[in-house]
Amino acid sequence: MPPVSATEIINAILDAFQQAGATAYYASDMAQTHPRKFVVEYHGETFSVWIYIWSLTHGGRTTLPDEYRIQMTSVTSLLQINPGGYTALLGYYPDLGMFAGFDLEKHRTFTTGSPSIQIDINAIHAALQNGWSFHTKTNDEIAVGIRPDLLLIYIMNSAALHEYGAEAEVSGLLDRAVAAQPIAPQDIGDLAEDRQRIVTEVSKYSRDANFRRVVLNAYENRCAVTRAQLRLVDAAHILPVAAENSSDHVSNGIALSPTLHRAYDNCLIYLGEDLVMRINQEKADELVSRGLDGGLKQFCSFLDTQIHLPFDAGQRPNEEYIRLANRYRRIPGYI
Repeated sequence: MPPVSATEIINAILDAFQQAGATAYYASDMAQTHPRKFVVEYHGETFSVWIYIWSLTHGGRTTLPDEYRIQMTSVTSLLQINPGGYTALLGYYPDLGMFAGFDLEKHRTFTTGSPSIQIDINAIHAALQNGWSFHTKTNDEIAVGIRPDLLLIYIMNSAALHEYGAEAEVSGLLDRAVAAQPIAPQDIGDLAEDRQRIVTEVSKYSRDANFRRVVLNAYENRCAVTRAQLRLVDAAHILPVAAENSSDHVSNGIALSPTLHRAYDNCLIYLGEDLVMRINQEKADELVSRGLDGGLKQFCSFLDTQIHLPFDAGQRPNEEYIRLANRYRRIPGYI
């Protein structure tokens, strides 16, 4: 396989950040440099990310056919750490567009030459399904297979994942978390608070990412109202997560452009049981009274027709979720 260019790796990282719902740009002056520096805006916060990354290639030992590695060239010990943000040590597997995460603290210091760090390629394949996969190496070091949509979340939690992930009582819970298996409070009650936090957060992020992935796939990455793609589509919960009886099942999801998603969450529009998206006239009248109705007519031109539905009837919006959502949001006619 021909070598992967630095530009291809940078674009893969930027693409992964976008899949996570973040906005990012490359901040280093050159592509051929380490660490590669990015500025990321995510959930209203802006921060910097430094990444050391090389292509994952076969380890070369016939006795270990599943061993893949990064070769840490063009860097010297001690690796610099981002003083005001996050730092990650990664591998990139271009065949699948996947990433591997390694314990930065264990590899900041190394001998001269081209030190290598290994991961079992099966961890990469497993992460395709669940988003993350944890591989415990013979030295009790954790290597992580990472699907692109969860790369940013991995980077933001990498220190804790590698510090606690090798602990037997934590590793089993992390495996359950990424497989979207339920984890009850009593399952983590004996863990220290920081261990509980990382298990809880991995569980939440895994559910969120898998919900987004399933919903967008069901709607062919198109807004259910406008049919626009442009990689500017969100997976919205019909019945909000905070509501009783909410679910991460695809039938409680709908793909919406960011503007329509915000309009839906703010009750300016609502979905009827006939699967028609409509304006909430009370909210519209409120905008008019405040002189904030600019563009309302054009906005409404997309409404009052049945949304575009997934081909699979089992993935279409559930009527009960729609009714519960409209009561929860206090839509006129439902309260």
